[in-house]
Amino acid sequence: MGLAKRIGKSETFRGLLCWLGSLYIRLVHASGRWSVINGEHAELLWDARRPFILAFWHGRILMMPKSWHAAVPIHMLISQHRDGQLIARTVRHFGIDTVAGSSTRGGSAALRAMLKFLKSGECVGITPDGPKGPRMRASAGIVNLAKLAGVPILPATFSASRRPVLGSWDRFAVALPFARGVFVWGDPIMVARDASEAELEQARQAVEAGLNAITVEADRLLGQTTPEPAAPGPAEGEAA
Repeated sequence: MGLAKRIGKSETFRGLLCWLGSLYIRLVHASGRWSVINGEHAELLWDARRPFILAFWHGRILMMPKSWHAAVPIHMLISQHRDGQLIARTVRHFGIDTVAGSSTRGGSAALRAMLKFLKSGECVGITPDGPKGPRMRASAGIVNLAKLAGVPILPATFSASRRPVLGSWDRFAVALPFARGVFVWGDPIMVARDASEAELEQARQAVEAGLNAITVEADRLLGQTTPEPAAPGPAEGEAA
């Protein structure tokens, strides 16, 4: 086994990498000028201690820990893939718990765990285009969960004035230090407990459209161009 592979499999090295990742997120936030748009819905729900589902695209995951109220517990759905576990260990430095699984399997143990957290009054976070894409296309798992739990879905995103976009399947946005940044929240999306299949599809489309709209708006505010959503269809590749 080569040196690079041995280092990559080292728990000590991986732990250090995640710690450094969390420091980078803190640096980007602390060194920049960040604002929040339409955050009133989240504030009202936090203040009322009402659970909701935080929805954000996989490509905008980097700064999302800094969008969250530190005193409010949240459980993020993260892939069991190795990259996903690196993300899980990184966000843990912000007090964010994680559940290993996928939003694409509606009856999975992971979604049952998320349902349990919501019914106990705690929030959950989901990337509805994760873990494999297609990019910026919402799967049905998030609306099925909202229906079962009877809680709203709240879309959110970020952008930065200095943020290269990687060539990965999700077009991952890397915010840079000393930039202007913005968190944009969407309006709550409710799914009725007795929603039909057609109504669930309408809700899924609302989540997708809402997330894409606020992502375009966040980028527009900072002079950035938004990547196009992938064509609907099979997953594009492995991701966290």
